[in-house]
Amino acid sequence: MKRGLTGRYEVSRIGGEEIRAFIPHPSPPNPPLQLDGERQHWIGGTRPGNVHFVPPPPQYVQQYMAELERFLHDSTLSYPALIKAALAHVQFETIHPFLDGNGRIGRLLISFILHYEGVLTKPLLYLSLYLKQHRQEYYHLLDKVCLEGDWEAWLDFFLEGVETTANNAVQTAQRLVALFSKDALRVQSHGGRSASSVLRIFEVFKQRPLLSLPEVCQRSGLSFPTAAKGVQVLEQLGIVRELTGRQRKRVFVYADYLNILNEGTVLQEEK
Repeated sequence: MKRGLTGRYEVSRIGGEEIRAFIPHPSPPNPPLQLDGERQHWIGGTRPGNVHFVPPPPQYVQQYMAELERFLHDSTLSYPALIKAALAHVQFETIHPFLDGNGRIGRLLISFILHYEGVLTKPLLYLSLYLKQHRQEYYHLLDKVCLEGDWEAWLDFFLEGVETTANNAVQTAQRLVALFSKDALRVQSHGGRSASSVLRIFEVFKQRPLLSLPEVCQRSGLSFPTAAKGVQVLEQLGIVRELTGRQRKRVFVYADYLNILNEGTVLQEEK
């Protein structure tokens, strides 16, 4: 729904060129949602005259960040946690307080809010891939909030992203549980007097899939010779493999585990 600008522009000059910085209003965000159920920087462009978006000038940043913080901790607001996280993300990206890292911090803010509000037991919600996969739409909808006051379109997009990411996370967890069960059976079937030690080392690799032998010893509580023999068994079973090719300071990886995790973290290159 279009409502017009959600702020105003302040015109200044840098390097002889005119720039128009966007000042969000109201701050913190308070849209009439219709819900069912010390340096100026810029975004895009190479110089002030051809930028895509100019966030508030430095003298406004402290004020708007303070108001965003008050918004996050305002117990009188009736917004559900997901809506609150969506609004806070837009406001943070609009303020764009840092020269670098705003996107990463803005995405982390979503997970932290949902964790703080009790929606997540741990702050683990990897929205980055979804936003990268839909990058143009993401930027377009952020612009629409600023230029047209269309909060609902952003919320639809955001909530769909949360749902997609959460479903993918559940599928990943189910695949990992199946992998762990299959490989544990392989270790148990191997038998031998060292079976209990190998299982203990296998549990260590489940906790951290990339380890050196000294780290295996430390985490498992086993001696170096016992740990080395146990890792060798896992190598023979094809559960772990050595990465460095060296005889000393070797590093081992639980490859299938890491491959499953990596599937949801990088964009597939177009062929």
